[in-house]
Amino acid sequence: MARVKGAAVQASQSQKKESFWSYVKQHKWMYLLMLPGIIYFIIFKYVPMGGLIISFQNYSPYLGIAGSEWVGLEHFKNFFMNPDFKMLLVNTFSISILNLVFFFPMPIILALLLNEIKNKVVKKSIQTMIYIPHFISMVIVASVTFTLLNVESGVITQLVAMITGSRPEFLSDPKYFRWIIVIQNIWKETGWGMIIFLAALAGVDTQLYEAAQVDGAGKLRQVWHITLPAIKSTIIIMLIMKVGSLLNTGFEQIFLMKNSLNSSVAEVFDTYVYTLGISQGAFSYSTAVGMFKSVVATAMVLTTNWICKKCGETGLY
Repeated sequence: MARVKGAAVQASQSQKKESFWSYVKQHKWMYLLMLPGIIYFIIFKYVPMGGLIISFQNYSPYLGIAGSEWVGLEHFKNFFMNPDFKMLLVNTFSISILNLVFFFPMPIILALLLNEIKNKVVKKSIQTMIYIPHFISMVIVASVTFTLLNVESGVITQLVAMITGSRPEFLSDPKYFRWIIVIQNIWKETGWGMIIFLAALAGVDTQLYEAAQVDGAGKLRQVWHITLPAIKSTIIIMLIMKVGSLLNTGFEQIFLMKNSLNSSVAEVFDTYVYTLGISQGAFSYSTAVGMFKSVVATAMVLTTNWICKKCGETGLY
């Protein structure tokens, strides 16, 4: 009897293997298209993760990973006890939460507004103009920002001075820094983020709108009861991904807008890791900081996904 069961198990396993490879063979071109992306992630995402081992060492480039001294969790302890830890958390989360509150809804709102335009030429023209800023380098965005907000000759600064009689220092005063970052993100990335929601809106059944119009529902009620529920799953998935990147404020943007006068609110995890790791050569300590950031981001994604699924919504997996 046991032999029969063993034979049955082996037969089922071989059948599964055969069906798997037959499926791969049947869809070989699809897997070939995936191959460049898989290779990219293996080389640039997974292989570098082996370097995280130096966060548990006093790494020396001359000794290498094999010859460097092991110190365990010493760098993590030093980081948590460092006064910079609280500052980094406050600065990073402040910018990220402002982006979440003010930037995240903007692509959704813009997609809803653009979806109401029936003229295809006008719609495509507006869409193109809105998402073109995504392709502009952040260096150029920072340069334009400096030009507009310069204390001496900035156009916006001069307008504010004419209206209020005072000349605010937008670029050096810490209270303006976070809002400048949020406004830059809204201007640069709203149009690009809108594309995803426009694609989701394209799949909404138009018969639902016709039925709602027959029932006397106005535009706002149609949006609330038809459009938003139809793209709810897309919104939730994008929200989960956004929550996962709360600690990732964008190194290039912060680095370009940061200066010695606003560094008290501009220093975030990304710039901190660069300053310590590249400028000061504290490789192990900066790697520990980066590892902490990655672990927290992963935990936030898993937690948000779990909460969404517990509430009956569709998660990432």
